[in-house]
Amino acid sequence: MGKIIAITNQKGGVGKTTTSINLAAGLARTGKKVLLVDIDPQGNATTGTGANKDEIHDGMSMYDVLVGQVPLKNIIIPGVINNVDLAPATISLAGADVYLMEKLDDNQNILLDRIKPIRDKYDFILIDCPPSLGLINRNALACADSVLIPIQAEYYALEGLAQLLTSIRFVQKMFNKNLTIEGIVLTMFDSRTKLSFEVMAEVKKYFNEKVYRTHIPRNIKISESPSHGLSIFDYDKGGAGAVAYEELTREVLANNGKQ
Repeated sequence: MGKIIAITNQKGGVGKTTTSINLAAGLARTGKKVLLVDIDPQGNATTGTGANKDEIHDGMSMYDVLVGQVPLKNIIIPGVINNVDLAPATISLAGADVYLMEKLDDNQNILLDRIKPIRDKYDFILIDCPPSLGLINRNALACADSVLIPIQAEYYALEGLAQLLTSIRFVQKMFNKNLTIEGIVLTMFDSRTKLSFEVMAEVKKYFNEKVYRTHIPRNIKISESPSHGLSIFDYDKGGAGAVAYEELTREVLANNGKQ
């Protein structure tokens, strides 16, 4: 069965969606079959892969899947990137937290139930989570095998991280005892500044070997690529951003015993 990795940080603007898209593309470039699941109401992973409204089947998104109106397979857009399929998000997802809270029993495991029927079709399933600790995010943690946490190499990098770790421990205790931390990736890293290295040292002090050796540089091409609906590999092949995400992909594969 495909490994499910939730990519999350309750703090916004840390490169979470960019990492979701480019890690998916990186894994796909090695021949892995990947499903990218967008559960952020902003839908940035959806637009960032180049999907448009015409490709979203009858306007259906992960909202319709979570509330039980359609099976997950019905909304998947195949091949948004070579070897990467997409389960899209629309703004309607903003109402999913309230619906799940008011309407459903066992509302922490809805996403797991929806993913199970298609899980064996993929090598990796990456979930791009919203910057929150609500029920949508908790569903992602409850169904994931592991959590990948992007942290920006800036002053407030660790702000709110304690709450995320508390949420992870709660899910481990109550719903998913096998949930692990896949890794911590430093993003927006500026090797010209002392601050980036200080943040890296601080993160390593807390997470030790869970911190990836690869850090993602502050790079204009990485920032521009989603607006063109392209992964960094297609937008700036051979550039610093593509090299970094290729190295991160290798680390993720190595840590999972895959080449």
